[in-house]
Amino acid sequence: MVELQAPQLDSVFHALGDATRRRMLRDLAGRERTVTQLAAPFEISLAAASKHIKVLENAGLIRREIRGRTHLCRLDPGPLATAHQWLGVYERFWTERLDVLEQLLRKEAPPVSPARDKGDDQ
Repeated sequence: MVELQAPQLDSVFHALGDATRRRMLRDLAGRERTVTQLAAPFEISLAAASKHIKVLENAGLIRREIRGRTHLCRLDPGPLATAHQWLGVYERFWTERLDVLEQLLRKEAPPVSPARDKGDDQ
């Protein structure tokens, strides 16, 4: 099901591959922001911020609304849920492998002797 959305998934992971865009998404998780507000924490021009925002829009991660001359951006979490679902396959893979490793280590580990009382040393 998730694999049928491969082009969107590719664009989501591309968008998430940049630290500036990840920070913008984190900021948008709190509330909607203007382009100027999204650009403020970075030493980048508004044009550069707009390019980052366009990548996030193309991935479907944000929605932009124009109110007069103000561009308001808000998070659209749907594509993140799709990416999380895709990653879940690998989470299950590694969880199963680590569970098997834990079982093997427990079988091979020597029995642990009970701790001696401090008074036994004297």
